[in-house]
Amino acid sequence: MHVAILLYPRFTALDAVGPYTVLSVAPGCTVTFVAAEAGPVVDDQGTLTLLATASYAGLPAPDVIVVPGGPGTLEALSDEPLLEWIRRAHEHTRWTTSVCTGSLILGAAGLLTGLKATTHWAFLDALTGFGASPAAERVVTEGKIVTAAGVSAGIDMALTLLARARDVETAQLVQLAIEYDPRPPFDAGSPKTAPDGLAERALTLLTGA
Repeated sequence: MHVAILLYPRFTALDAVGPYTVLSVAPGCTVTFVAAEAGPVVDDQGTLTLLATASYAGLPAPDVIVVPGGPGTLEALSDEPLLEWIRRAHEHTRWTTSVCTGSLILGAAGLLTGLKATTHWAFLDALTGFGASPAAERVVTEGKIVTAAGVSAGIDMALTLLARARDVETAQLVQLAIEYDPRPPFDAGSPKTAPDGLAERALTLLTGA
C-alpha cells in the first residue's frame, strides 16, 4: 500500500508526522512525502523542514493520500495545481484522508459535498462552506474518505485507516509498537472540558493574533 502525504508551505508538523509514524511502521506500507516539487518544505513554525521526495507529477496515483492541515491551509485552498492533484489522485485511491484543516482542502477540491466530515474544533463551521456536514468527532469515515479532528487526531485516523485497510490486529500491533497509550496530564483537549476562557487563548496560538 503506497501512502502519499501531501506537504505545502506552513503545514502543521504533527498532522503529517503522526500518520507517517503509524503508516511507515505498518508492514507492507510505503510512505512518500509529496509536494508541488520534490525538495524541502517548511512547517508552520518555520523551524522544521520535511523533504518531499516526489512531485505531483511523479506520484499521480497513490493508494492512500493524507492531507495535513495548518496555517498554510488558507493559501492551499486556492492552489489549483494542489487541488487538481488531489482530485486526480482521489480517482484512484483506496482511501483519501485528512488531518485537522486538511479537510477544508478536501472540501475545496470538491470531495466533501453531501458528506459528514470533521476538522479542528475551531474550524468546524467552515466545512459547511464546502457542502459538508460538520461532525464534532475524533475520526469520521464516509465511504473511502476519512477525516480527523485537530492535529493529534491524525494518529487516531491512521490507526483507524490501518484497521480498515488491513485488519484490527495489524492496527493494534502498530499501536503497541509505537506505544500509543495516551494519558494526558490534563482534561483540557476539548473546548467542552477545558477551563473557561482557555479556548479563546488557544485560538491565539493558532492564528498568531
